[in-house]
Amino acid sequence: MSDVVLFIAVVAGPNWLPCQSADVSKLVTLIGTKDLLSHLRYGVRMEDNTPALRILLAEDEEAMRSYLARALENAGYEVVTVDRGTAAVPLLESEHFDLLLSDIVMPEMDGIELAQRCNEVSPRTKVMFITGFAAVTLKASREQPQAKVLSKPFHLRDLVLEVERVFEDQIAARG
Repeated sequence: MSDVVLFIAVVAGPNWLPCQSADVSKLVTLIGTKDLLSHLRYGVRMEDNTPALRILLAEDEEAMRSYLARALENAGYEVVTVDRGTAAVPLLESEHFDLLLSDIVMPEMDGIELAQRCNEVSPRTKVMFITGFAAVTLKASREQPQAKVLSKPFHLRDLVLEVERVFEDQIAARG
């Protein structure tokens, strides 16, 4: 485990706090031991500065977009957010993303159309949908069968687990 640095992030904040295992006792002293696990999230980052997996999040609801981005950033992903599909397309054309995480029902361009454009301009980018509409889930499954669909409401833990599943092969290759 010498090539891995332990990072601890306080769930209430978006920044990773680097520390060695010996520093954990200092952190416990600062925060206190009561409910320590409810305040901390553990993760690992490679010392060789392997770039974080990049996620493009397209979600039209501001509160949901912020909530999801923060959870994914706390899990160690680099997240770029947009409020509609039409804003995502130029980013997909000009930047590399490992995952497009998109709401399905959005103004101007829905998530399914966005995923189709993503497949054209960035075929290596994986796609995952989030939606609160059961009928839309069926349509997404028909039109983008390789994409994972996560139905609202969901717990942030479930979102992070599903994203981890999408990246299982890439994470294993890094390890």
